[in-house]
Amino acid sequence: MVLNQAELFLIFVLDGAIIGLIFDIFRILRKSFKTADFITVIEDIIFWLIAGFIVLYSIFVFNNGEIRFFMFLGVLLGVMLYMLILSNLIIKASVTIINIIKKIVGFIFKILIFPIQQIYKFIKNILKKPILFCIINVKKFFRQIIAKINKNTMKKVKKIGEKHNKSRIIN
Repeated sequence: MVLNQAELFLIFVLDGAIIGLIFDIFRILRKSFKTADFITVIEDIIFWLIAGFIVLYSIFVFNNGEIRFFMFLGVLLGVMLYMLILSNLIIKASVTIINIIKKIVGFIFKILIFPIQQIYKFIKNILKKPILFCIINVKKFFRQIIAKINKNTMKKVKKIGEKHNKSRIIN
């Protein structure tokens, strides 16, 4: 399908506007959700792959693979027009909508998690005293054992010391 140059230029202006919109989608995601630097790099790579695919696809479909300078000017003009006219409006509206959705989802999550929290607190309160009782008694038990071991060890050390002293006196 071969089009005249004016139609081709308008197609590439539209391509530029689409690329601008896709760029804004990534910007909206970054403003709405915190992402690690590694994820940002991956998003940038994905953006450039998509943008390249859009331009190459249009070149092959609408101009039989022939590259013309005005095509790139059309893409540049489309991105600039989109950024100047629609970008701020779309970003503000999208971020606002996403933030409202995040608040609604957070509220629903709190409602759903509330019974689980109450059950956890109830079970914790019921089991707290018996568990503490067991822990305290286990500690006492081991302290007693350690005390007996230390006592027996000290007796043996004294006996060895006494034997050693007696053998010195004899010699």
